[in-house]
Amino acid sequence: MEQLLLELAPPPAPTLENFHAGANSALLGALRAALAGGERVFYLWGAAGCGKSHLLRAMADAAGAQGRQAAYLRAPDFDLPPQPQMLALDDIGQLPAGAQIAMFDAYNRLRAAGALIVAAGNLPPTDLPLREDLRTRVASGVVMQVHALSEEEKRAVLEAQARQRGLDLAPGIVDFLLARFPRDLGSLIAAVAALDRYSLQTQRAITLPLLREAMRLQADKP
Repeated sequence: MEQLLLELAPPPAPTLENFHAGANSALLGALRAALAGGERVFYLWGAAGCGKSHLLRAMADAAGAQGRQAAYLRAPDFDLPPQPQMLALDDIGQLPAGAQIAMFDAYNRLRAAGALIVAAGNLPPTDLPLREDLRTRVASGVVMQVHALSEEEKRAVLEAQARQRGLDLAPGIVDFLLARFPRDLGSLIAAVAALDRYSLQTQRAITLPLLREAMRLQADKP
């Protein structure tokens, strides 16, 4: 019989609709308003795994769906297409010196053209390791912190995901996932989806022994 493995499917494509806001409701509302013609320049900051990349990708995709030329870029790579109408730049603090000059020029040019610019980094703008002129540009728009979901909020999301799938998770499953899997919500949700598939393939209930077995099989995969 074909050996069954717990393989994490990629998380669903990030959208503003599937971003679990938690304490970020005001931020989410401001980004929605930006797509409708509100503020044009944003800087989002927060710890790794809080959802910054999700939001930037979602904004770029949403702008593209509106018919705008949109670009999502992640530092240290910086290959800006000509005159995008929406730019999402992730990890701006990782831009090398040469790219910082190009980004400074792009900020000025795109802002003058009325483009939507959303940048993100792990630090507040005043602490970013960037040229002073670029750091000033980053701080010139709307600056908002992205707050990570608390453990209880993540637990609630995972339990809701399980209910939507009709899953009956044995006690301890969610605690195990929170303790042993990557902390970002996309990976945790993907783990629930993978458990659902493995449970269906093996025709067994989702218990801790099943989860450990699936993880062991994945670890032994050549």
